Amino acid sequence: MRVAIAQFGPTTDVDGNLAAIDRLTAQAAAEGAGLIVFPEEAMMTVDGLDKPLSEVVDATWPRFETFIAKLAATHGIAVIAGGYEPNGTTRPNNTLIAVTPEGGVAARYRKLHLYDAFAYQESKYVTPGPVLPPVVELAGLRVGLVNCYDLRFPELARHLISEGADLISISAAWLAGPRKADHWETLVRARAIENTVWVAAAGSIAENCIGDSLLVDPLGIVKASLGEEREAIAVVDVSAARTQAVRLTLPALDNRRVALAMTVRD
Repeated sequence: MRVAIAQFGPTTDVDGNLAAIDRLTAQAAAEGAGLIVFPEEAMMTVDGLDKPLSEVVDATWPRFETFIAKLAATHGIAVIAGGYEPNGTTRPNNTLIAVTPEGGVAARYRKLHLYDAFAYQESKYVTPGPVLPPVVELAGLRVGLVNCYDLRFPELARHLISEGADLISISAAWLAGPRKADHWETLVRARAIENTVWVAAAGSIAENCIGDSLLVDPLGIVKASLGEEREAIAVVDVSAARTQAVRLTLPALDNRRVALAMTVRD
């Protein structure tokens, strides 16, 4: 199945963001993709809002979710995209939705690990999700959802593999800084290598974000990279046969001695 990663720079202009999502989805569908993955905060960024965040998301989230669902159905393509979802408090959730090619919302994942690192505090304005991310069937693939800072927690990706993920989808707004771009590519490739799984990582190129969207195969080989492209997609054939071949050569998942590891830890 063909999978697209999308890269653009969301702003506080929701109309502009939706227009970019529309263009990129149409392009991916025209190139035969069955799934497109968008960056974190595709709905909008939070810096520079002239109203309280909770007030903005109350009005914007329902429109965003409806728009993504209609877009998926129009083009017959599954879509993973994220925004800020109201929850009745002043701190909304940072939520990814996974939408089927028929326009149904198959899953919502509320970001579990908030980015409280490198002198940044996402928890000041976001409520953390209460449950582990799902694995969802999209266009013939079982896709595990990861949101940005989640990438730094290998046990979360391993949970998705244990739930049968064929592909790990990462939506991110990875902030720039010393060694940050190196961390991003290293961690994306590591999640692929240690789990012998495809990884589709869509990065925002908004202000202070690195972009560098990647699609990586189960041996950690980068099959597509968008670098600093301002608005672009990359489409790659994600093959179950490739995964099977890699796992025959590198059966690390079968070689795990999990019971012994748990005994040592206890």
